Amino acid sequence: MRRHGVVDLPLHYGRAPRWLFQRMVRLAGAILEAIVVDLGPEEALRRLQDPLWFQAFGALLGFDWHSSGLSTTTTGAIKEALRQRDLGLLVAGGKGRTSRKTPQEIQAYAERYGFSPEPLIRTSRLVAKVDSAALQDGYELYHHVMVFTPQGRWVVIQQGMNPKTRYARRYHWSSEGLRSFAEEPHTGIAAQRRERAVLNLVARRSRQTRAVVTDLTREPPERVVQAYRRIREHRLPAHHPVYREDIRPENLYRTLLKTYERLPEDFETLLGIQGVGARTLRALSMVADLIYGARPSFEDPALYSFAHGGKDGYPYPVNRRVYERSIDVVERAIRLARLGRRETLETLKKLSRLFSPEPGEHRR
Repeated sequence: MRRHGVVDLPLHYGRAPRWLFQRMVRLAGAILEAIVVDLGPEEALRRLQDPLWFQAFGALLGFDWHSSGLSTTTTGAIKEALRQRDLGLLVAGGKGRTSRKTPQEIQAYAERYGFSPEPLIRTSRLVAKVDSAALQDGYELYHHVMVFTPQGRWVVIQQGMNPKTRYARRYHWSSEGLRSFAEEPHTGIAAQRRERAVLNLVARRSRQTRAVVTDLTREPPERVVQAYRRIREHRLPAHHPVYREDIRPENLYRTLLKTYERLPEDFETLLGIQGVGARTLRALSMVADLIYGARPSFEDPALYSFAHGGKDGYPYPVNRRVYERSIDVVERAIRLARLGRRETLETLKKLSRLFSPEPGEHRR
């Protein structure tokens, strides 16, 4: 199911206290293990791909319910918890420099568990390229985490920050049901607001633009640069501006030389070529629109629960005794379930149904 949600994600300073993060790791591990024991690792991935479930999960763990740090700290707790528990789920990536180590971490897991790393590494890079270049919404990526199985099922959770507003946006991806990296690929995007000026090349409405842009990269570079030089400024309707900014014709020419040598067969292949970034795609989209009439989409593709409070004391301080009790209840249910006694786990499942929305209803 593809979902779109809007959640406030302002930048909050400060880190989770060590005592809280240690409990977040324990509770996150216990909850994920309960899901895996009952329904398997694929179901855990299915939960993580949903931005609304992930938001509630982070709030349950006791972090700031609506801050940008919920994403980074929750995924950090998940990574540490899965490192300690053998649940058939692996985690690579993280925040900042750690995100750039994702390919190396996947490679290390591949050597340990005996699977081919190339498809997952390609996926990791392609997902990052889409949200940094093909979807130009003003948010700069700084966090990238992939949760996956040795069998090749995966979920990616990455986050970007708008340097002007200091708000964050979280992007969710999943291998389940994914038909194309180039068209409506997200399972959901959690954002503070819908932006007014977004160049969305992965929208269904941008299908013609993607085709024309790909064709342009197979043309002799001189011809495309000549068309680009004729554009002085391209001002679309007032609420959807796209400007010719600082991409110089000579830089565009160098990038097009690479694509002309590769002759990409489709837009997804084009995104995989090194050097094809946001500026190149913006320039080619302008040529596609003004010269060939292929108009791209400018539509932005973009509820909580409280159980243990938050690190900043909102909506109330974390109660350590209640937190420990919650961990004990879940861990005891897992131990009994592994011994064949599933009564406690079944009771927790029945309890959850009391608070589950009716079909077609989303609780906030």
